[in-house]
Amino acid sequence: MQMPIYVRKALESDIDDMYRLIAELAEYERSRQELILTPSDLLHHYKSGYFKAWVARFEDQTVGMALCYDRYSTWKGRCLYLEDIVVQEKYRRIGAGSALMHALISFARREGYYSINWQVLTWNEPALHFYKKWNAEIDRQWWNGRIIINNLSANESI
Repeated sequence: MQMPIYVRKALESDIDDMYRLIAELAEYERSRQELILTPSDLLHHYKSGYFKAWVARFEDQTVGMALCYDRYSTWKGRCLYLEDIVVQEKYRRIGAGSALMHALISFARREGYYSINWQVLTWNEPALHFYKKWNAEIDRQWWNGRIIINNLSANESI
C-alpha cells in the first residue's frame, strides 16, 4: 500500500529541501546558470515573509513544493502569484502536484483571493497539461517584461 502524500505549509527546516527542488527545476528548464539565489538568501526571504510556500511530503521526504506571493490587480484585487510548483522528477505522477494545487486553491479561497496566476514555458507540455486539468486559462496575448536592476548603471536615468 502506497503512503499518502502529505502537504503542509513550509517551515524554516524545509529551506534546504526547497532549494534542492528549485535547483532541479532550473536544470529542467535549461537555465541552471540563471540561479543566483543561495540557500541563505531563501532562508532570509522566508523569515522576512516575502513568500508563502507549501511542501509535499511522501515517505518521510520532501518531494515537491509550491511557492507564491501576494500580487495586486488594479482590476480584480488580491491575487496570488504562483512563482513555482515543482515535484521531484522521480515522484511525478503520484499526485504530489495535484495535492499542492489543492492546498493553494484552498488557501486562496479561505483568504479571499480572486485568482492564482503564473507563467509557464510554451515548450513545457507536461506543465501545460497539468494546468489545463484545473480549467486554467493560458493567456497567449500578453508579453512578459522585466528590468534587471544589476544591469543598470548606478546613475541610470531616463
